[in-house]
Amino acid sequence: HTFWQYRRENPQTRVGEPPPDGLPGFNSGVLLLNLEAMRRSKLYNQLLEPGMVQKLTEKYHFKGHLGDQDFFTMVGMEHPELFHVLDCTWNRQLCTWWKDHGYSDVFDQYFRCEGEVKIYHGNCNTPIPED
Repeated sequence: HTFWQYRRENPQTRVGEPPPDGLPGFNSGVLLLNLEAMRRSKLYNQLLEPGMVQKLTEKYHFKGHLGDQDFFTMVGMEHPELFHVLDCTWNRQLCTWWKDHGYSDVFDQYFRCEGEVKIYHGNCNTPIPED
């Protein structure tokens, strides 16, 4: 959704495509940070500079509103090698709002999550299962 213009201009991109081969972006409900590696990374620290953030927002036509999640998503589009992606069972999102708001045709490609859930994420006020 957020990358619609970039995707239109770059139809062969993996940006915004569903897992496992796409780059759908990040939800920072669960994340592990290697702070020492982040501090030592010349590349990561360059990406924190306002000019670099602006460059990325312009490249991807990105207008976010979710802070760290938006930053990590943009950086992940440009430098996926900086991230180790946890499988969906570590942040099992329960919200189905987008299914009823324009994305029913592709929703299941992004929502599918197989395996034993370790952490539920009750985003958009979705109740957490009792089990």
